[in-house]
Amino acid sequence: MTNFVKSLSLKPRLAKVVHLGNNMLMGLNPEEENVITLGLTVAVVARRVGVAPATLRTWERRYGLCPTDRSQGGHRRYCITDIARLEIMRKLVLSGMPAGEAAKVALSTKVENISNISPVDPNSLSSKIENLVKTLDHAEKFGHPGGGQVLSMEGASSAARGLAKAAQSMDNQSCNQIIGASINSRGVIWTWENLISKVLIAIGAKWEQTGEGIEAEHVLSEAIIGQMRLRADQLIAPVNIRPVITASAPDELHTIPQYVTAAALAERRISSKVLGARVPYSSLINTVKRLAPAAVLIWAQIPVKNVDPELENLSHLRPSPLMLVAGPGWPMQLPSNFKRSSDLTSTITAITNSVGL
Repeated sequence: MTNFVKSLSLKPRLAKVVHLGNNMLMGLNPEEENVITLGLTVAVVARRVGVAPATLRTWERRYGLCPTDRSQGGHRRYCITDIARLEIMRKLVLSGMPAGEAAKVALSTKVENISNISPVDPNSLSSKIENLVKTLDHAEKFGHPGGGQVLSMEGASSAARGLAKAAQSMDNQSCNQIIGASINSRGVIWTWENLISKVLIAIGAKWEQTGEGIEAEHVLSEAIIGQMRLRADQLIAPVNIRPVITASAPDELHTIPQYVTAAALAERRISSKVLGARVPYSSLINTVKRLAPAAVLIWAQIPVKNVDPELENLSHLRPSPLMLVAGPGWPMQLPSNFKRSSDLTSTITAITNSVGL
């Protein structure tokens, strides 16, 4: 497969809110919220927004995103509107927008109907900000060539740069949010080909050049598999009685392509069963005989040393399954009943046809 081949709200601790008598409260419950008159400290807000306290101070110094409340002792505190602007800022930066431009948008955006939201309630505000940011049509204006600040990604979209930044920052939540939002709006195939694969390729290139970046790849891989499994698990009333089988070759550890395929099939209401990494040929053959799938996909990233002749005998089964292989690890000579897949789109098309849709 082309790109298929090349790549393989935070709940803060409720703390330190200023009381009328300047007492500090810990772990407020709903009955106690009516005593809050001022906002939250830098440390609490940093945990809530998902950045370091030093980052908040930098945003204040450079861009004017300042706390507007003060305690009776003169200490600065963030009110609910301040927190809303910080959340807008962070989401735009993660989408790939330069920090200076993101700050301008955050400060100029009208944030309405939040005065009744408690500063210690992260969910209500985050949901509102998420919907608000979706209405801000700014991100694509900043999709300039040359990639982001962390990885070389020439011509990458702002979303891809944002995902790369999130992975490099070990930000699991943002990786999940960016991938999930893209799947919701564009679908699995577009998300894989135009977002995920580009970031995986860039991380792989950095590792080849420097030996660094494995931790970013692991964080991103976890988010990819999690989001793809979520989509596949949401399938209700599939059109096929017998699930499509996906597996990795016996020595293959990479499983992302299996989960991506399963999610893309689920969008077409086709159910599948992911067998995972390092599936022995004997186990695969037994599974195919037992479940009689319409199609089987086997992924190999590393070179395949041998192909079990028994796999060719699967063509004698009735119904005979479509046997697809994908990945750069397969040799040029394949069993006569095997079909080579070149990309995700053609893979999904072939499987969809085998199911009879």
